[in-house]
Amino acid sequence: MGSDLVIVYHRQPYEEVVENGKTVFRENKSPNGIVPTLKSFFGRVDNAAWVAWKEAEDVTNPDFDRVIEIEDSFGKYTVSRLPLTAADVKSFYHVTSKEAFWPILHGFKDKYNYDPVDWGTFRKVNQAFAEAAAAEAAKGASVWVHDYNLWLVPGYLRQMRPDLRISFFHHTPFPAADIFNVLPWRGEIVDSLLACDVVGFHIPRYASNFVSVVRSQYDVGDVPRVTVSDDFISEGSALSDRTQPVTIKTRDREVRLGVTPVGVDTDYIAEVTARDDTHKRAAEIREELGEAKLILSVGRTDYTKGGAEQLLTFERFLQKHEDMRDKVRLLHVSVPANRNMTVYAEIQDEIEQIAGRINGRFGTFNSNPVTLISRAIPFETLVAYYRVADVAWITPMADGMNLVCKEFAASRDDEDGVLILSEFAGAAIELGSAILTNPYSHKNMDHAIETALTMSPENRKSRMVELRRKVGIYNTARWAQDQLALLSPDDFGD
Repeated sequence: MGSDLVIVYHRQPYEEVVENGKTVFRENKSPNGIVPTLKSFFGRVDNAAWVAWKEAEDVTNPDFDRVIEIEDSFGKYTVSRLPLTAADVKSFYHVTSKEAFWPILHGFKDKYNYDPVDWGTFRKVNQAFAEAAAAEAAKGASVWVHDYNLWLVPGYLRQMRPDLRISFFHHTPFPAADIFNVLPWRGEIVDSLLACDVVGFHIPRYASNFVSVVRSQYDVGDVPRVTVSDDFISEGSALSDRTQPVTIKTRDREVRLGVTPVGVDTDYIAEVTARDDTHKRAAEIREELGEAKLILSVGRTDYTKGGAEQLLTFERFLQKHEDMRDKVRLLHVSVPANRNMTVYAEIQDEIEQIAGRINGRFGTFNSNPVTLISRAIPFETLVAYYRVADVAWITPMADGMNLVCKEFAASRDDEDGVLILSEFAGAAIELGSAILTNPYSHKNMDHAIETALTMSPENRKSRMVELRRKVGIYNTARWAQDQLALLSPDDFGD
């Protein structure tokens, strides 16, 4: 029969664990992020499928379950699993995607590493994803491909199944031509994306950058633009644009450019926030803090996230404000992105060294100014910290969107707390009532933390009310509505 909607994403849509010698599929622990957000679409269609990879020692093993049926709170759906060897995973994902693509997407040319890339393996893996999607899709179905490590899937898929509607969504920033064109495979990537019916981005700037890349390779004539909604214009963000492109016409088709910022599940967060256990844990955290103010930083251990820059700012703050040394605490949650990659190990070591130095300089017998946590915190516990935090400090050097800042605002039904947000996070174009800061500027970062800690209650409330309004409107339900309208309006509608 085939599926009306096929989602293609490298990760499986569940956590696979072994209990008593038996493999069990559990729902993802966090309600936010790409996987649970995408799974929310399954309830909107009768027949849906997911294509992902799974590491296997022997890809020819006949006992490997390539197709499994899943039923969970999101509904019933099929998962096609591509068996990849450890060597293929390393080449396709850890090397090509993370060492070559990732730094370029985020504007870090100095960290770009071309030498170890095996482009043949990347092509092979992308073709395998395309073949699996083609096999799962019903006639005229919609196939939704996600993120840069699957850039070549649309091109292969269009050749195999010209009847399909193909959409591609970027969950990362998309750089302008002068950065993107560092990639020697740029032509092949662009050709594949232009095989789509829809190419999607979080914010107008990324769509504009994509147009600049296409124009560096093809004359596509006039690209129509529309005025950006006032809700997506932030005076303090470096990423704001006043207009956005809507279509690119090629010889073969008209490619729609979608701009839809992903949100968080505000209903679920409100439910967690209201739980007695959440209030109890929040009260315990507040009691542990005493009179001290809590600054909360949550992110992955990645050079794009600005963790070291934050800690250095906090060190300067304590150096300058001697009277605040026992009145403020920083909880810095930095979860390793990938322990097998040297570049991330170096960042983790730097963060640990700076945190240790701060505690050595300013700590006392009774307390340390920095608590560093290098593991994921259960979401329910994280919401309790959101509730208590005087300041949420989210200052990546570059970030496609950032959902932590939105989770923080969604958790604050008391309409208190201050958000410091990097102007280079995609979320900054929505959340202009945060204190927007430039993580590349010491003075700017220093001023932001000082302002946040001394802000009046009235100012805190007015800013948080506006943050919560934006987060409430542009949540996962709105993203689903906007994405489905782009992906296949005749089938799904509003």
